[in-house]
Amino acid sequence: MASLVDQMGSATPLPGALDERIPDRALNGQGRDSDAILQSLPVAVYTTDAAGRITFYNENAAQLWGLRPELGKSEFCGSWKMHWPDGTPLPHDQSPMALALKEKRPIRGMEVIAERPDGTRVLFITYPSPLFDASGNLIGAVNTLVDITKRHEAEQRVRESEARYREIAAIIESSEDAVLTKDLNGVITSWNHGATRLFGYTADETIGKPVTILIPAERQNEEPTILARIRRGERIDHYETVRQRKDGSPVDISLTVSPVKNPQGKIVGASKIARDITDRRQAEQQQRLLLREMDHRVKNLFALASGVVAFSARSAATPEELSSAVRHRLAALARAHALTLPVTSEGGRRTDQSTTLRVLIQTILLPYEGRTDAGGPRVAVSGPDLRLAGSMVTTFALLLHEFATNAAKYGALSTPAGHVRIDCAEADGQFTLTWQERGGPRIDNPTDSEGFGTMLARATVKDQLRGNISREWDPEGLTIRLSVPRDRVASE
Repeated sequence: MASLVDQMGSATPLPGALDERIPDRALNGQGRDSDAILQSLPVAVYTTDAAGRITFYNENAAQLWGLRPELGKSEFCGSWKMHWPDGTPLPHDQSPMALALKEKRPIRGMEVIAERPDGTRVLFITYPSPLFDASGNLIGAVNTLVDITKRHEAEQRVRESEARYREIAAIIESSEDAVLTKDLNGVITSWNHGATRLFGYTADETIGKPVTILIPAERQNEEPTILARIRRGERIDHYETVRQRKDGSPVDISLTVSPVKNPQGKIVGASKIARDITDRRQAEQQQRLLLREMDHRVKNLFALASGVVAFSARSAATPEELSSAVRHRLAALARAHALTLPVTSEGGRRTDQSTTLRVLIQTILLPYEGRTDAGGPRVAVSGPDLRLAGSMVTTFALLLHEFATNAAKYGALSTPAGHVRIDCAEADGQFTLTWQERGGPRIDNPTDSEGFGTMLARATVKDQLRGNISREWDPEGLTIRLSVPRDRVASE
């Protein structure tokens, strides 16, 4: 390399378009050897004289610039245009090479963008170093350009990938749905907060454990089938099933399972998204119940209307009296029926009205009030009154409606001599209602089977009132005892 330092301007000319020479250049064997070395380097290299005019460049430099500058005329750098990494234009006379010549010191590791004539850009690191003769006089400089475009693009892709990963991780972590991953052996490898909320386990309690800890014993056979489908590359969408919380309670979920692949495209596990569908299942069940209830109510209304007409006919002396009695009783029945219907807002929430139990009893049993053949009241109520919580009005109305309907169809209210006594009492935080029928058809062989109305009443007491209900069949009539927590039904 001695010729490059000692005889700047005497480099061997390059073939083709580079076969241009600075006047008075002296050729010698050492120059040809040093140029051959520079040509063989895997990086871009060029030299300038002390004024910054380019005196030599290798083929890698020409490819980086996208052009072949004119030796002895092009200054400081052979690129068409230059920019700083932020895109700001960089004049050639302010480039790192110009700075190295001006300050007579090496410049190390500055990043610059070269713009080619076709508009493409190359990011490179520049290492210009000034050259001096034996007397210490500046005779030029040599510059090495390292193309880092691909490395920069790869780093940018990594940064973007990491940013996307962080974004996805944040979305997963904040998701209301349970999101977890597992390997092909069914071992849990990740667990988000949504999974903790749904199943009750923390990530530390589940990662490394088999996913079967979430599956009830009777559904353990589902997991091998799911894993087999994942190994085949299949995706499982909206699979509705039941899983088990940490406390052992079941939870209805909709499950979506997708294969997870490594960078080589090999399936290495699966991601699971579990959504709690308990509310939807309960809504569907409630809808089915309401449809059955509607069918049951319609049938009962026809039966009741028939009973009202028949009962009114026994006491009416004229058609006019019959018509008036029927109209009034049907109107009262309609008011009672309205109280048993769920009232909801536009958002689907119940908006029941508050009332007292005594008023509710009078409304429900209004169609049956009057006197028995013996002159006594057909309906009598005793005991303390109770203001019902808003959500309990329709619940109690439904129960009383069922009691009265059955009494009118089969019990005490189906005969002129029959009557009903309702006794209310409070003790030890419990509210008790006793419904006692007398004077109806004699019951010699009570049936053990329950109709829909009876099942509905039992489910209502148990699920909504958190109470108990019992029936006692006496030959003289039916007795129903209802016991519920007072604070569950009372409006404070």
